Amino acid sequence: MSDPLIPLKRALARESGESSDFDLNPDVVLPAGRKLRPAGVLVPIEMQQGEPRVILTKRASHLKHHPGQIAFPGGKKDEGDADVTAAALREAHEEIGLPPDIVEVLGTLPCHETVTGFSVTPVVAHVTSRFVVTPEPGEVDEVFSVPLSHLVQSGRYSIQSRRWRGQRRHYFTVPFGPYYIWGATARILRGLAERMEA
Repeated sequence: MSDPLIPLKRALARESGESSDFDLNPDVVLPAGRKLRPAGVLVPIEMQQGEPRVILTKRASHLKHHPGQIAFPGGKKDEGDADVTAAALREAHEEIGLPPDIVEVLGTLPCHETVTGFSVTPVVAHVTSRFVVTPEPGEVDEVFSVPLSHLVQSGRYSIQSRRWRGQRRHYFTVPFGPYYIWGATARILRGLAERMEA
């Protein structure tokens, strides 16, 4: 039986440029010499009935940053983290109860700069066995999964806009059922789709 993750592994080996929340907003002038804080997010992929699915979270609605948004588990690199991959694994354990010892890191995607001043490294990983999903109280409202096949078709993405801090801001979206996936999460996934289709 062939490995359904082979196309993904091939895509991770391809070169591509970094992305940012400003990709679709060329009029934004970013300050020279700005310092970005390193962060890591996990793009955890588990097999369900032979189909790869990406695990995502819905952030709690009362959070200061990105309330109610769909996100990868992850966060900023702390002093105790060896690197951004370690940060992503630690945060995934804290946020959704994913044990690091059942995670096989497949590779990383190029960094993504966020409007909140982070340089985010997406760490793509295979969750090698089932685990008890445990959302972190107060931070994660819901944990769900989306078929990888849905997320790696660039035709499923659209560009939307809204006013933010007095300016119109454009961003990618890739809805799935009741879930409105947009912003940095959608942009990172759009970059993966481009690699898969290359």
